[in-house]
Amino acid sequence: MTTEYPIPWEARAAKKREDTLAKIPAQWRLSPADLELAAKQRDLTGSFIERFLEPEVIDIVKTDSVPLVDDIRAGKRSAVEVTKAFCKTAAIAHQINNCLIEVFFDIAIKRAEELDEYLRVYGKPVGPLHGLPISLKDQFHVKGVDTTMGYVGWIGGNMGITDPTQTHQVESQITKELLACGAVLFCKTSVPQTLLLGDTYNNIIGRTLNPHNHNLSCGGSSGGEAALMALRGSTLGVGTDIGGSVRIPAAFCGIFSLKPTPERLSYRDAANTNPGQNTYRSTLGFMSTSLDGCELALKSVLSTRPWVQDPAVVPIPYRQHVFDDVLSRADTRGRAKADRPLRLGILWSDGIVEPHPPIRRGMTMVAEAVKKAGHKLVDWNPPSHATALKIHHSFLLADGARDVHDHLLLSGEPLIADLQAYFNLRDPHPVTREVDAVIMPVAPHAAVIPGKFRHLAYTEVVNLLNYSAAVIPVTKADRAVDGVDETYRPVNEVDRLNWESYDPEIYHGAPVGVQIVARKFEEEKVLGIAKLVHAALNAQSA
Repeated sequence: MTTEYPIPWEARAAKKREDTLAKIPAQWRLSPADLELAAKQRDLTGSFIERFLEPEVIDIVKTDSVPLVDDIRAGKRSAVEVTKAFCKTAAIAHQINNCLIEVFFDIAIKRAEELDEYLRVYGKPVGPLHGLPISLKDQFHVKGVDTTMGYVGWIGGNMGITDPTQTHQVESQITKELLACGAVLFCKTSVPQTLLLGDTYNNIIGRTLNPHNHNLSCGGSSGGEAALMALRGSTLGVGTDIGGSVRIPAAFCGIFSLKPTPERLSYRDAANTNPGQNTYRSTLGFMSTSLDGCELALKSVLSTRPWVQDPAVVPIPYRQHVFDDVLSRADTRGRAKADRPLRLGILWSDGIVEPHPPIRRGMTMVAEAVKKAGHKLVDWNPPSHATALKIHHSFLLADGARDVHDHLLLSGEPLIADLQAYFNLRDPHPVTREVDAVIMPVAPHAAVIPGKFRHLAYTEVVNLLNYSAAVIPVTKADRAVDGVDETYRPVNEVDRLNWESYDPEIYHGAPVGVQIVARKFEEEKVLGIAKLVHAALNAQSA
């Protein structure tokens, strides 16, 4: 039986794209010549996007989250000027790299005006995020704004909100918490259809590519967030992660991220895939241009005591003493104190798919920096990730992809090509050595050629165990040193396909990141360890 739709899904998607561009002020829109120039660029970051920005805007957007908040609190910058700078940069970023699904710059600027007035009248900030522009993955409801989560059928509404009287009236709990802390929300970023893909591609705005290298993907599913940050259109944002979705894009785009344990933060009233599948939960996470930004976000949101409003959240406040204790084990350059070095495991390969040469080199750089800083490093050989991969996929497909197809039926849009092999409708169906954390790849490649992401087990196993993890950037792929290893022999078909997809020319310039993994509810600890490892890495390259 064929369903008739009054408006074809293609027309609905085209109208949505037109409406988004129309919300960008005319003076911020690029000319056809500028767009053509951008389409020919391999790397859109740094000097390329800055050609469209004034010096004072560049000065603001190149400043990270913590100093921005400090400047606004001290009266050195106004919330309005900071907000306008990020709105303009985000508008340019979207036009050259297709990363936004929603813009609400007018709401953001009005909010910033109110915050400036509050600071003037009361002489104190609203909260720890006072005046800071924050971007959101398109899962979080904001009053007056669509939430499509990449589905055409939810254009004009809020995904999951079926009561028409509540359309555009619902706010996610994280939205309320950020606003209570003084944040300025200004845009929502693109996601892949279904969320269940390590790429960012949907039928509304198409594919979002990697700003550092347009041959490659920005990752997913929080790919719009990472792409926007790589272009300095945001310094702090909120994503989600059920299989690597804040870690993969962060590693691919050269930024930082924090994946907490589920139930540390509230998912209440947020759109999600496969609702009711609570055995293997997605978690909120933070993405930032700095580790300090991730720390600021976690500390700020936990200061609102989210467990009071959401009983699913474990009542653990921010534990400053845990973070400080980790930092006390080294100096500011990451060098270990003689009596308390970190003991870190390192996982070089999961034994299923071998990392490409740039990932191997990035892992070696981290290992050498950590050892030179005086910390202890041990090879980490956990049980096979093949078991974790099988369990992970079983949970995600437990409903036979029914939820996915219900959303597709709202508009008649098809599954995107990358998902057709996985989401066709069907019938439902011990480690002894202790370490402080484990360093491991995020993926077997630096970024990825679109459509070639075949192995997510490096991140999925962390979700399966509900562990906490942070991502740090390490280096970039370099065709001069990351040549093809002719001696490696793939161990299975997926490994072969991944290995043969590596081309030093195509991958040149792609960011390489690693993840640092700790146990459940060790967010403060993993942030501290990430800070020490990153400091040691910087000291090694200085």
